[in-house]
Amino acid sequence: MSFFTSNNPTLKEEAFAPTTTPEVLDAPAMTLGGTMGKSALLVGIVLVFAVFSWDLFSFIGVPIPFLISIPLVGLGLAFLISFKKHLAAYIAPVYCALQGLFLGGVSGMLEMKFPGIANQAMLLTFTVFGGMLLLYSTRVIRATDRFRSIIYTATFGIFCYYMAAFVLQFFGVEMALIHSSGTAGIIFSVFVVVLAAMNLILDFDTIERGVEYGAPKYMEWYAAFGLTVTLVWLYIEILRLLSKINSRN
Repeated sequence: MSFFTSNNPTLKEEAFAPTTTPEVLDAPAMTLGGTMGKSALLVGIVLVFAVFSWDLFSFIGVPIPFLISIPLVGLGLAFLISFKKHLAAYIAPVYCALQGLFLGGVSGMLEMKFPGIANQAMLLTFTVFGGMLLLYSTRVIRATDRFRSIIYTATFGIFCYYMAAFVLQFFGVEMALIHSSGTAGIIFSVFVVVLAAMNLILDFDTIERGVEYGAPKYMEWYAAFGLTVTLVWLYIEILRLLSKINSRN
């Protein structure tokens, strides 16, 4: 369930805090352009592998056990990157490739049931991304300490809820809010979509701080990974919300 970890411990300020070690002082510094370029590359990897798995699974069918295992592997990779930040350049592309396979499989299944839903979800995801970037750049929304605390706490709560739902499903227990297309289920999904969007504000702010701190160059990959995690999560939640709405029609 790695795409639910979008409180992004990978993007907390401590990870970018300046250091006085000679190795870092002599190294190239993190830049905004470099981070955005690497973010675009990682998102591109997700898209390429999503298209590949969509086409592949349309011929051979969707292997459910394989899809279930991908988020678990992704969660492990996310934790590994959190502790081994300098390896992000190698681990992040692998993570994104796996998430692309997952998204392609899930999107393909829902597309057969609700034609056009995948394109709608992707368009909305990038629209929300652009909107949040505009709100952040114009300082309409500011990532204050209070704002961060609220978003981190709410996101951690959602993460725990999803993890509990994942475990309980093996015992035949279903968390209705996640899967229900009723009013409560839709309200829950809207809340999670908004929460994921708010995480983008935190991502933008922390990347900006990392550049200001003069974080080492490898942190561009680390930051790009964190931003991609949030985008993947946002897409999943929008896809879930659209599927609930379509199920009511």
